[in-house]
Amino acid sequence: MGSAKPSGAPRLHYGWVILAVGTLVVFGSLGLARFGYTVVLPAMQAGLLMDGTQAGLLATSNLVGYLALSAIGGALASRFGPRAVITAGLTLAGAAMVLTGLAKGFLAAAVWRGLTGIGSGASNVPVMGLVAAWFAVRRRGLASGVAVAGSSLALIVLGPVVPRILSAYGETGWRLCWFGFGAITLLLAALGAVFLWNRPGEVGLQPVGTVADDPAPPASAGALQWDAVYRSAPVWHLGMVYVAFGFSYIIYVTFFVKCLIAEGGYTQQTAGRLFMTMGWFSLSCGLIWGTVSDLIGRKGALIIVYLIHTTAFSLFALWPTTAGFTLSAILFGLSAWSIPAIMAAACGDMVGQRLAPAALGFITSSSALAKPLGRRSRARSRTPPTRYCRRCCWLRA
Repeated sequence: MGSAKPSGAPRLHYGWVILAVGTLVVFGSLGLARFGYTVVLPAMQAGLLMDGTQAGLLATSNLVGYLALSAIGGALASRFGPRAVITAGLTLAGAAMVLTGLAKGFLAAAVWRGLTGIGSGASNVPVMGLVAAWFAVRRRGLASGVAVAGSSLALIVLGPVVPRILSAYGETGWRLCWFGFGAITLLLAALGAVFLWNRPGEVGLQPVGTVADDPAPPASAGALQWDAVYRSAPVWHLGMVYVAFGFSYIIYVTFFVKCLIAEGGYTQQTAGRLFMTMGWFSLSCGLIWGTVSDLIGRKGALIIVYLIHTTAFSLFALWPTTAGFTLSAILFGLSAWSIPAIMAAACGDMVGQRLAPAALGFITSSSALAKPLGRRSRARSRTPPTRYCRRCCWLRA
């Protein structure tokens, strides 16, 4: 499928088009494909007669699929270009969501949720690397922060819409939700195939925000220097930091609505409204904290955000009242997707435009093994630290 190519000397840098489409890709690949399960779960669990363990296993199946394709999808995006991988991933995720709506039992649902996760990982990770490639270092955190707002848009839309569908259509409502999620995601796959470009150089442009005295980025032409990703101690270190976010937020978000209904006395509608509230508060979190990371460095911004997450999770567990749940949702919303945004920007800082998707995929799926191999690889890395951006606080200038 062809791609829309900017012509002449456009007033608006095409990088902003990339950012807009990338935000919609995140809306489909993560917002609908993963977070859609949160609001559909109670009705889906009842419809398929699943117990709590099986409901959790569906979430696990999706997560396993996501992690399995994160590293591979990122590497494929670096090798063949993000656009093709993103399009294929969204297509798979959309088709799998439609099939989830047709599931007759737990096993079928688990298979389709796993395939949804595969498609989600193959599209979400490359698109974050793609956005990082289109923006210079001084704008990279901001751009990544805008892109992750696609997840917030999903929370805002799903919170009020899904309960209405479930109420209007009864036992078949959750199936209609999955059909709708899948159809929208398939449309977004076509949109990405038309409007996305892999790198600014393909259309004769520089990244947004490039100025004359910017340091030259790591070379993107010629053979890919995979050692810059897989044998880099700073990349391994970044993965170790990232695993804490992946382990904690997925539990919180996946079972947020279910816990409110089962233990907080909420109805589907009131739980959906709080879910939407969290989405509204999270709408600008990536933009805010991505910009902060541009100003004070990636490390300082991550420390602040992790402290906010710790407070939000603690409130949810230790103060199980309306006030506690609400404050927890607000705090999590204010910082929700900032960590992926900062991580995407840091990967672009470290390894440059072409390898950024591979680095982001790698830290997403392999961070649990970072400590031992990271130490061993320090002396073997062929990419000297001086090639990396000085804004990355894990490296000495």
